[in-house]
Amino acid sequence: MSSVKALWFADDRLSVLDQRQLPLERKVLELSTAEETAEAIRNMTVRGAPTIGVAAAYGMVLGHRKDPAAAEATAQLLRSTRPTAHDLFVGVDTVLSAWTSGKDVLAAAEDYRESIVRQCQSIGRHGAPLLGAEARVLTHCNAGALATVEWGTALAPIRVAQQEGRKPHVWVDETRPLLQGARLTAWELSQEGISHTVLADNAAGLLLQRKKVDLVIVGADRITASGDFANKIGTYEKAVLAKTHKVPFYVAAPWSTFDLALESGEEIPIEERSPEEVTSFQGVRSTPRGSPAWNPAFDVTPAEYVAGFITPTGVFKAHELRGVLERHLGRRGHS
Repeated sequence: MSSVKALWFADDRLSVLDQRQLPLERKVLELSTAEETAEAIRNMTVRGAPTIGVAAAYGMVLGHRKDPAAAEATAQLLRSTRPTAHDLFVGVDTVLSAWTSGKDVLAAAEDYRESIVRQCQSIGRHGAPLLGAEARVLTHCNAGALATVEWGTALAPIRVAQQEGRKPHVWVDETRPLLQGARLTAWELSQEGISHTVLADNAAGLLLQRKKVDLVIVGADRITASGDFANKIGTYEKAVLAKTHKVPFYVAAPWSTFDLALESGEEIPIEERSPEEVTSFQGVRSTPRGSPAWNPAFDVTPAEYVAGFITPTGVFKAHELRGVLERHLGRRGHS
């Protein structure tokens, strides 16, 4: 397990590690209402699809304690924060079901959290055999403990390989515009002594061309029944480059990231964030005043570029997904 924990719930408060401040400051915020939780998700204090889902589950608990009659309003508040990550909706609906049926909402949220942790640990076990003794792994954005509560998705196989005595090396894309790779993934790997190198996003092509990458592993924010998936902007171009250079490209995710209700990546809603995230960083402007900017937070990678999906029960090809998902999620896509 990682030494990093993204969030925890105690004494009627949700404590979250403020990911906006890392790596320069380790700051914990205490949230006591659903409204505060929604804002923390919206402004990316809390980020990463599985962590967002768990935070939203606890946000539902906080909403229940404030107003037991406001189930749907609380759910809608939290659902409205970020449209792309499927885990958000699963976390909300899990606790909403307990709320409306008179069950223990905190127990439902705790069970959901533990399920995510267990699944990510299993992803690590099933993905680790893909890594050789000194595998060189390229990743994009942050899909470690910060994004998944504890273990990680893309980083989980790397952690397991390291624990087993192998010596993986991680190429860490910086991940513009908010630098989740340079700030967060590099920080997590540093905490655990895992060998890594940070590179500019647009250096990955040269790295692949020079045959310095053995495999690519990324996380995901939503995966359709066909295997098309959304992840942090810049993922698609890494997948295309990996296929061009015959480097296997893997996607690691828990069941809550899969959305059986969607067939194609074209159906995935893509969040667009403030242009200011592109035109400035931490309050310092980097573009001319008046120059417009476009800031999609995610892109969609077609299934044809994916060598395999690393799941809690194994590694599967895109054409195998539907049967696997129906067994684990049911035909309607609910866990």
